[in-house]
Amino acid sequence: MKLFVQVPCLNEEETLPSVLETIPREIPGIDAVEILIIDDGSTDRTVEVARAHGVTHFVQHARNMGLARSFRDGVDYALAHGADIVVNTDGDNQYPQARITDLVQPIVRGEADIVIADRQTAKITHFSPFKKAMQKIGSEVVNVAAGTDLPDAASGFRAYSKASLIRLNVVTQFSYCMETIIQAGNKRLRIASVPVTTNAKTRESRLFKNIWQHMFKSGTAISRSYLMFKPHIVLGGLGTIMLVAALVPFVRFLILLLMGDAGGHVQSLIFGTAMLVGALLSYALLVIADLQRTNRVLLEESLERLKEMQYRPPAEVLLTTDVRPGAGFRDGTTALAAPADAAPGARPATAATAETVGSGGTAVPRR
Repeated sequence: MKLFVQVPCLNEEETLPSVLETIPREIPGIDAVEILIIDDGSTDRTVEVARAHGVTHFVQHARNMGLARSFRDGVDYALAHGADIVVNTDGDNQYPQARITDLVQPIVRGEADIVIADRQTAKITHFSPFKKAMQKIGSEVVNVAAGTDLPDAASGFRAYSKASLIRLNVVTQFSYCMETIIQAGNKRLRIASVPVTTNAKTRESRLFKNIWQHMFKSGTAISRSYLMFKPHIVLGGLGTIMLVAALVPFVRFLILLLMGDAGGHVQSLIFGTAMLVGALLSYALLVIADLQRTNRVLLEESLERLKEMQYRPPAEVLLTTDVRPGAGFRDGTTALAAPADAAPGARPATAATAETVGSGGTAVPRR
């Protein structure tokens, strides 16, 4: 079993050595530990420092692309290089890297698909009382949206199994933390939590300018994800409220009409009509959202199958001039056909190898 520890970095040359030196190289149940540096547009010596500490895996962005894109690109690289588990930490050394061993054990034992470190935010000394309260409220909101019970939903110190990463799709541009939890909860993935104690603060966050910006962007990401998975609750609830608000003035006007005192109360009809139109629009949007949700589920199932083929272990990927089952290589090995569940005419995946198949069927080096 191979573990990739990915470290997103933006000008972390000062703190990166502490991170790399404390990452465990031997973990029970893990055969190999690889370190991946995701350089998100650094202008200092981050990459040089990483190379000096023996790191050989890099994903580099020409400019700053953000945490969500860095996470997505890192996962793609790790899975393409045979990762069975991916741990995401941070280059500012806020997380205790030695706890990676504990973080991956529930996945190794087959007890969880995702493990999230609980920073125990109430005990973090450099967090203000307001920030501690917002962390708690934010986690509760995410738990309601995801159907989970996590004490620290905003923690970026996490471990993912390969199977979970194939099922998750990050679409936000801000942070993957909230979105992946909501997706995982609604896709019935098993999520566990491990309490950790964070290291001392080394710098201010570069993900957001202030806590208000963080709250706004996190709230937007949560709302979008929640609407994606449970449109009936949002739009159905809104439509029902408007429908009730429309019935009240209509009933009032009807009673006044029967009493012969309806004159001068036309505003009740206007308000009721406006609410009724709003209710009908909400229900119409609900129908459209539900159809889109069905379409999204079908597309995600297709995407999962494509990912499984793309990230197939190299041992299962063989290239040959003859793709018939049992056809042999010149060296005596045997060719594999496309999997039985593949589409008619499908060929064995080749993304995980250093070669591609030329138009004539012969293997050519990837350029």
